[in-house]
Amino acid sequence: MLLQQYRDHLPWRAEGVVELGSGDASAIADVVRTVPELRVHGYDISPASVDRARQNIAERGVGDRYTVELGDFFDQADSAAGPRPSTAISNPPYIPAPSRDILMPELWGGEFGNDLTLQLLKAGHRHVIVALPSYADPVTTLATARDAGYRVVNFLAMGLDFGQYSSEPVVRRQIERICAEGRGWAGPDEYMVAVALLTQDPDVPGDREPQLMRALQLHG
Repeated sequence: MLLQQYRDHLPWRAEGVVELGSGDASAIADVVRTVPELRVHGYDISPASVDRARQNIAERGVGDRYTVELGDFFDQADSAAGPRPSTAISNPPYIPAPSRDILMPELWGGEFGNDLTLQLLKAGHRHVIVALPSYADPVTTLATARDAGYRVVNFLAMGLDFGQYSSEPVVRRQIERICAEGRGWAGPDEYMVAVALLTQDPDVPGDREPQLMRALQLHG
């Protein structure tokens, strides 16, 4: 995991980590279980997701170090009394479509799929670990990150098949539009997702944005 790899540079052991959009929490709960010093406080606006997240956290026995709160991540950050953790993580909803009128509205990421990611990059966290899908306008996302002083320190990339929600006709038409405009990439049946560590800290080494862009292009 990228947090572990950069443990000497990121202050997550002392500060903890905040999470935007916990979903069912299963993936991060497994990470918390294997990293004893990791503490995560997540937010989700879906009551059903929060219920599932708390159940998964309890089943994995990490409730003392992983909590999920019902509420808006950005509202909570703005109203926090004390200093916010400098490290935020997120696998945000990234289905692109003209409106929320899709099979699962909770997965809507805005017209280009990157609304929440762009908002996260402006939320004041020094380090951000975020999932970047190849079809959700990563060109604009990375340009916004660069303008905000972030560098791509490292990333992990994987190929995924289109599923039920990304194959919905209105979604596929939007993905085709994004790709045709040169703002994203997807194959006939697959796309890429990269989990990237972005930082504003000049002391954290690395700048792998070109490699990340090539990885997102599938065959680039």
